[in-house]
Amino acid sequence: MNFDAKRFEQVLLQGLQEWGLEECAVHLPSFTRFSESVVETNQTLNLTRLIEPEEMAVKNFLDSLGLLCLDWPEKMRCLDLGTGAGFPGVPLAICRPQWSFVLLDSLRKRLRFIEGALESMGVENVSILHARAEDAGRDQSHRESYDLVVSRAVARLPVLLELATPLVKVGGCFVAYKSNEGREELQESSAAMRKLNVETERVFDLELPLAMGERSLIVFRKLSPTPSAYPRRAGLPNKQPLG
Repeated sequence: MNFDAKRFEQVLLQGLQEWGLEECAVHLPSFTRFSESVVETNQTLNLTRLIEPEEMAVKNFLDSLGLLCLDWPEKMRCLDLGTGAGFPGVPLAICRPQWSFVLLDSLRKRLRFIEGALESMGVENVSILHARAEDAGRDQSHRESYDLVVSRAVARLPVLLELATPLVKVGGCFVAYKSNEGREELQESSAAMRKLNVETERVFDLELPLAMGERSLIVFRKLSPTPSAYPRRAGLPNKQPLG
């Protein structure tokens, strides 16, 4: 399909200005190149349902970059849990070359696409990890290794907390990208937070441009090491969420 790159850039630039993220505009050519790669590959590999230029700009790219509305250290080691087509990890990595990113997903084909696209773009601060989150959380090379873990995965918060927080360093953060259901899920998460030794630091709400909905970034801070019982074996967090 033909992708209207000019419209994509116009909408994304407008959104960046509305959110006070004008500094990211210098990366528009890279954003456009990656979006075109996603749309092209999406014809043979199911990456995303958001392929129209306005939706790609707002719901994939701008939404991913909402994290940068908050204050973060100059350098961090980050992991994108369930990266899918590369969101939010790829836009964040492009905008923050001084951060290192690991993009984790259980589908190797998606990761191969991302790896090839980033290599062709010369993006060097990203590596990929083909694994189940439950397995990565028990791997000593990844467990409690990241300053920041982010996820736009569709699982509910009690599940995401068990998958994500074992990967976070003590004192580090997990940020869950959520829409309208976020605050309701947060109320379901008190037991999981207690068992996993994390607390809610803040809930940051954003309004997406072009009346495309609302976004909540729920920031969790890790207080002490994750008990050795977590994460449970693959599949259990989804089947039996902590409660």
